[in-house]
Amino acid sequence: MKKLTIQDIQDWAGKRALVREDFNVPLNDSLDITDDTRIREALPTLDYLTSRGAKVVIMSHLGRPKGKPSAEFSLGPVAKRLQELLPETKIVANTQSVSEEFEQIAQAIEAMPNGSILLLENMRFEPGEEKNDPELAQKLARFGDVYVNDAFGTAHRAHASTEGVAHHLKPKVAGLLMEREIKALSETLSSSEPLTAVIGGSKISTKITVLENLLDKVTHLVIGGGMLFTFLKAQGKPVGNSLVEDDYVAMAKTLLTKGGSKIVLAEDIVVADGFKADAKHQVVSADAIPDGWMGLDIGPKSIQRLTDILSESPVVLWNGPLGVFEFPAFEQGTRQVAETLAVCTESGKTRSILGGGDTVAAIEQFGIDPKRYTHVSTGGGASLEFLEGKTLPGIAVLDEATAPVH
Repeated sequence: MKKLTIQDIQDWAGKRALVREDFNVPLNDSLDITDDTRIREALPTLDYLTSRGAKVVIMSHLGRPKGKPSAEFSLGPVAKRLQELLPETKIVANTQSVSEEFEQIAQAIEAMPNGSILLLENMRFEPGEEKNDPELAQKLARFGDVYVNDAFGTAHRAHASTEGVAHHLKPKVAGLLMEREIKALSETLSSSEPLTAVIGGSKISTKITVLENLLDKVTHLVIGGGMLFTFLKAQGKPVGNSLVEDDYVAMAKTLLTKGGSKIVLAEDIVVADGFKADAKHQVVSADAIPDGWMGLDIGPKSIQRLTDILSESPVVLWNGPLGVFEFPAFEQGTRQVAETLAVCTESGKTRSILGGGDTVAAIEQFGIDPKRYTHVSTGGGASLEFLEGKTLPGIAVLDEATAPVH
């Protein structure tokens, strides 16, 4: 059922919106943000709330500080960037511990003018955050009148700021980014149109449940990346020194039997004599990988076949690169999927849903504007678990949509 969203609440003026965002952005050695995509994706929600007079209190995490303060994981750089992106909005960065300075923070929130933002310090500085500590959750709940979860990227985690706090506030609703993520992935999985799924990445072990869940929903299930070679081995083909998870060969064989012609594997492979950018490489048939060589990308025949499939697919879900795209010699499979999907989406032929951190990294490396696709998910692990059919705790705890809330 559809979840309540911030748009279902009719009057935000003066209300304290306790918003969970995912501002886990990459920083360089100088603590400068190198990619602010996650901050930009949150702007529609924050602008919606502040423009309607809400007092916005943001919770987020950054990195893995292991329950204690650390300068390298402070949200200070996030607050600075947020202020640059929202120049007309007053933004205050809180540097105090929720556990230790609760009353001071609560007073600061009460004194906030309507339409302003207070960014709490890194939630993972709190020892109880990742333990979903009830005491921390209750304290956080006292900072808000309404709980808003806009952090799809952390919705698969039952932490104090993503799940626990929601049990102490009513209503509890989705932000605009969260709503968009749920809608895009749900519509893809329930689509009545033919669905092509392109699933790459290094290991079958991390995506086996996704493959099983998608098999009954797709017309084509394209297997790429490192996990391709576990499937080739399951077919009895030589794989040389390619990445193989021997514990999953039997499972791959079962999926091949169950999937039949739905499953698309590479016909040819770009193999290398070592895992390095300048390795000697050649194209060989998928059933003729030489001893001592490893597969690092799909070959030109496979790319052409995949391009033909994508060009005829009304709905495409892509999660995971097709090869070692970080090395120019082994990027062509991933690049061609990215470019073909962009063109097909722009032409109106295809609805394209992209997910996974490596997928996003690839299109960024290729200089492809994410807006050329229908939807690019901000959640790596969360999008995978959603595709597996799992219930995500950060979503499950939100109120079901029934009627507008005053």
